[in-house]
Amino acid sequence: MEDLNSDILGFKLLFIVNVDWFFISHRLPIAKEALNKGYKVTIACKFTEHRKYLEDMGFDLIEVPFSRSGGGVFSELKVLKKVKQVLDIVKPDIVHAITIKPVLYTGLALKSTKCNVPFVAAISGLGYVFTADSLRAKFTRFIASVFYKVALSQEVKRVIFQNTSDEAILTRVAKLDSNDKVLIKGSGADLSVYNFKPENLNKAPKVAMACRLLKEKGVYQYIEAAKVVKASHPDVEFLLIGTPDLENPNTVKQTEIEQWVNEGVINYLGHRNDIPDVFSESNIVCLPSFYGEGVPKVLIEAAACGRAIVTTNNPGCRDAVIEGKTGLTVPVRDPIKLAEALIQLIDNTNLRLNMGQQARKFAEQEFDVNSVVDKHLEIYSSILARCEQ
Repeated sequence: MEDLNSDILGFKLLFIVNVDWFFISHRLPIAKEALNKGYKVTIACKFTEHRKYLEDMGFDLIEVPFSRSGGGVFSELKVLKKVKQVLDIVKPDIVHAITIKPVLYTGLALKSTKCNVPFVAAISGLGYVFTADSLRAKFTRFIASVFYKVALSQEVKRVIFQNTSDEAILTRVAKLDSNDKVLIKGSGADLSVYNFKPENLNKAPKVAMACRLLKEKGVYQYIEAAKVVKASHPDVEFLLIGTPDLENPNTVKQTEIEQWVNEGVINYLGHRNDIPDVFSESNIVCLPSFYGEGVPKVLIEAAACGRAIVTTNNPGCRDAVIEGKTGLTVPVRDPIKLAEALIQLIDNTNLRLNMGQQARKFAEQEFDVNSVVDKHLEIYSSILARCEQ
């Protein structure tokens, strides 16, 4: 392993991901360290205003027109064809695909071209189809399972899971061996940036929710819970941080946000680049998601800031807390239970403060971004070594 690490100069590492801002938020530290170690790093995704930012860091960039809102059959086949072209152009030594479409399309492209490139597949949540019970979801789950089984049938691969629920599902679907997979809880947080600051107990309590403003993130449940809490605790301030996702049909509308603000339910902060400060000025961080999460980055960041968490028992969300020790979990889509959990922490300052302290310790043990980066570099080294055997 050490010999391989000392001779990685020029190894070509290809990241395939849906969009540049997600890559920057969730995988950039890994790519930067790989570049520092001597890998030649290419990022293939849909680019927005961040293209030059990534280019200036020394990455090679290739546009792939992934659509996060879904598309017709012909447009998706066009994307799959583009992924094949990228593999042919880059001729990577390792390909690391991130999120659902890139994982599936990369796996299918590798299979169809009979390319034996080592495949690292990062499962950042399986989406609602593997948890929903509707007839449509069951049909979609069957189709998705077939695609996953083919996409993850590469001879040399490593599948990275963020939570044990997703791991169990895909291990069964794709018949994964223990040496084909690894569990890494989320994308980590920089503990020197997301650091612990004591709560300000001289001000009215603040509850913060930060996310892409999608219905499945539990925004409506958060609003309903806020109304219940404020009926008995009118001084509690509820913050909503984030922006509508206009490419997603399930986005919360701006008009709805304005209505909640006008009703005095929330204070809306929009997009913020100072989340560590926002969380440090808050007392509780809440994410009532029923989305197909990996491990939500916002909950990792909340733990790093030493804040008690209220979230759901949804896969991924529940993996970000130690129940009763660093936070509380409630059933999905249940604003009443959500309100009760929030009131419990609002009324019990000592419990909340202790949870925050334990959350920081949990973050130090599980969510340090440096550890996450090291684990990924170890995966690259081991998978290359496996190919040389």
